[in-house]
Amino acid sequence: MRAVSGTVCAANGGPSMIMNINRVPTPSQERQRPSSAFRLLRSERNASRCVLRYPREMPPIPHPPADRTRVPLPAFALIFAAWLVPALLSGFNTFMQSQLEGRSPDWHWVSFNSFDWLLYALLTPFVFRAGRRLPLEPPHLARNILLHLAGALLMCVAWAGLGTLLRLAIFPLSPELTGLTVLREFIAWVFTTLPFGFGVYFALVGIEHSLFYFAQARERETQAARLAAQLAEARLSALRMQLNPHFLFNSLNAITVLVRDQNTTAASRMLELLSGVLRQVLRSDETNETTLATELEFLERYLAIEQVRFSDRLRPSIETDPGIAHAAVPRFLLQPLVENALRHGIAQRAAAGELQITARREAGNLVLTVRDDGPGLALGTPAPGGVGLANTRARLAALYGERASLHLTNAADGPGVVATVRLPYHEAESDPSRDS
Repeated sequence: MRAVSGTVCAANGGPSMIMNINRVPTPSQERQRPSSAFRLLRSERNASRCVLRYPREMPPIPHPPADRTRVPLPAFALIFAAWLVPALLSGFNTFMQSQLEGRSPDWHWVSFNSFDWLLYALLTPFVFRAGRRLPLEPPHLARNILLHLAGALLMCVAWAGLGTLLRLAIFPLSPELTGLTVLREFIAWVFTTLPFGFGVYFALVGIEHSLFYFAQARERETQAARLAAQLAEARLSALRMQLNPHFLFNSLNAITVLVRDQNTTAASRMLELLSGVLRQVLRSDETNETTLATELEFLERYLAIEQVRFSDRLRPSIETDPGIAHAAVPRFLLQPLVENALRHGIAQRAAAGELQITARREAGNLVLTVRDDGPGLALGTPAPGGVGLANTRARLAALYGERASLHLTNAADGPGVVATVRLPYHEAESDPSRDS
């Protein structure tokens, strides 16, 4: 996809080492091949250089030609109700005018002035369909305007004809009434209705166009929201795919160090723990969020691996407020922060170090902290970075925008660094992957 570039970074030696693990190299190939530790370190450096790059500006979303037939027209009941309002007002006006003039109301005229407006309710669906078939837009704008002018004239003729029939039906027939008289009244009524009839016709065409453009705007908003969600999902998936090999390379590098030091017992134990962790890391059917309980369970497995590496030098502790076990957090949110604390805090000192992970709820936010008691950040130097921290910030921004944050500061009440994550509090459903 062109929307995301650079999301796949082939690590030299990584995939080939996994695929060819059962092949026995020849002596000449063994002399030419770098050592496993060197290839792991080189793979880790390549993975750290695998940076996600996104275009600064998304290309405009192409829209297919508009299909006006997909937008439903208003039901006749709604059209009738709309015209019923001026019909009642017109009848009421005729009645009140007679009252103000001090004479009894002529109910024939009251009925005629009311029902005359309802004739528009019969003609409105035909005008709506004409507006749909002949839209006032390029490339046939001039032709459609001429056709609508003819349609407006036709509607005036129809309205005058229906009005003439209505008048004959409501008023008493005069003995002197002839066909020629009716024809003259009809023609006179056509010319009377021309100014108002043309205005009504094009007003109805405008209403039809407004309904279509409103529905089209809603559809484009829905499509844009759907595409934005798909882009965010692809971006989060790419970030996870970047984080997984980073975690794998670091773990394999630690195992390589144990094997090189001939600590086979610790290396075997770490491989056993790593197999269980990788089963969860490399799952492809997981959502972007999980419960806090599931995240802490994964973190305990990861800390068990690191305790094999650090032996008695690592003393971890996890404290959480009650009632927040189902709080939603991004998957693998805490592991990069713990890894950063181990690398820059615990590993920098010879004595045993403490690692504290806390989770609490503050108003509408979930606050997660990872603290070590290492040397801390030097004044005037930037906070440590890398794939893990950059990945975590990018995932928080993609999921929560400006409502989430990640800050690294020196501890206020002692040595060490505190990594603080704030994100909106909401609860997630139980994670089915815990039972698999």
